[in-house]
Amino acid sequence: MDPLGARSQFVEVQSLYTWDQSQGVQDEVDGENHLREEEDKLTNHVNSLTSPFPFRQDINSKIVLFNGDVAFLNCTAILNTSNETLTDKNPVSDSIHRYAGPELRDELLKLKGCRTGEAKMTEGFNLAARFIVHTVGPKYKAKYRTAAESSLYSCYRNVMQFAKEHAMVSVGLCVVSTVKRAYPLEDATHIALRTVRRFLENHGENIETVVFAVSDVEEPVYRKLMPLYYPRSKKEERIVLPLLPADIGNSEGEPVVLERQIRIAEKPGNLEDDSGDDSLESDLGLVGSHAFARMEGDVDKQRKLILQGQISEAAQQKQHQRNYNRWLCRARAEDLSDIAALKALYQTGIDMCGRTVMVIVGRNIPVTLIDMEKALLYFIHVMDHITVKEYVMVYFHTLTGEHNHLDTDFLKKLYDIVDAKFKKNLRAFYFVHPTFRSKVSTWFFTTFSVSGLKEKVHHIENLQQLFTCILPEQIDIPPFVMEYDTRVNSPYYSAQSSGL
Repeated sequence: MDPLGARSQFVEVQSLYTWDQSQGVQDEVDGENHLREEEDKLTNHVNSLTSPFPFRQDINSKIVLFNGDVAFLNCTAILNTSNETLTDKNPVSDSIHRYAGPELRDELLKLKGCRTGEAKMTEGFNLAARFIVHTVGPKYKAKYRTAAESSLYSCYRNVMQFAKEHAMVSVGLCVVSTVKRAYPLEDATHIALRTVRRFLENHGENIETVVFAVSDVEEPVYRKLMPLYYPRSKKEERIVLPLLPADIGNSEGEPVVLERQIRIAEKPGNLEDDSGDDSLESDLGLVGSHAFARMEGDVDKQRKLILQGQISEAAQQKQHQRNYNRWLCRARAEDLSDIAALKALYQTGIDMCGRTVMVIVGRNIPVTLIDMEKALLYFIHVMDHITVKEYVMVYFHTLTGEHNHLDTDFLKKLYDIVDAKFKKNLRAFYFVHPTFRSKVSTWFFTTFSVSGLKEKVHHIENLQQLFTCILPEQIDIPPFVMEYDTRVNSPYYSAQSSGL
């Protein structure tokens, strides 16, 4: 109920029936009749086959099919389907904008669009949902079907990845690729259902609810196809097995392109590029195929060539952008759940100037135990959409041991690889609880290794100083940091209090 006593239009996801629950007597009767009809069609050999989507009670209990407006769902995040400029006019998007308020439009203008298959996130503003994830579905043409399938898969996959990375408990998914984009509804439904199913199998341990929000037109298609990917019993699993399409994707639900696989198998070191022969292409084509120390090629050699006038600044920037895009593609394709589980990098609130705050927890990065190349990929994946606008970073050096110190060579490689927007839009780097050694290392790094960063680094001795820049309710601070600060800085607080 709202303050005036009127019934809220928002829908609590906990009040909705999950896929494994009864939907009423008529649904049960219809379901039994359907199963009986299909069972009559089975042949004996089907019983010996194993379904690629076996009955999973734990997954079914997370799935909800909701006939209604996704904008009304009271969950952690909802999905908005839009176009490349994030200004599409369709029923789903119009409703989200109407109830979120004009602030959403202003925020989307700052994002400067979104590519097909990608996703970007904003606040929910006046919605019950805390966040809105905006994605752009592909325009469908039969002769480019493979590309459309891959892009649509990326839409759903990126949304689910956001949910995992930002510890979202519940997600409301509208149908991506509207009628305006001419994507066949049944084909799109197959991709949506299997992508979410695979993600929950592989990475969804902390996601509690996924709601498929559909219209009257879409509901019959979803209700027809959901048993294929979310069978509600062993019997249903066996009966729907012959109805599964030939292409069910790979282990992540991504469409499989055999021709592409063959090319990669034959020439694993080659990356196709239609931009012509560039002087550094052979070096940059080796990204990710060798030791970490050589991941970006010889950067010093590139700079020397620039100083000698052999490579123009524009050409170098083009090479750098191409290299970064390859890293980003790898970051979106790889399973980085083990790095995400460290909880060493996450988004929190905003600072006093309204800029996004990203947190790094030094103690949670076991440098000597993890694959640092995957850590770099994870950083790029999480930060790419954050850095399109101004942001700040808070690094908790609190209780960081020898095995957690990031090597300066790694930091230099990271700084050289990331896109220009990372550097341009970083407004402040707050180094919390620094030690004498870390202060010296930071000074050398910002003075001799990178340029333009030194004036952005601020050493913060205690949380009270941090709270003058970022309000306490706008930042999630690990408990051990709070305990350390209270223990070490309590004399400082006492002295401040006595001086008042």
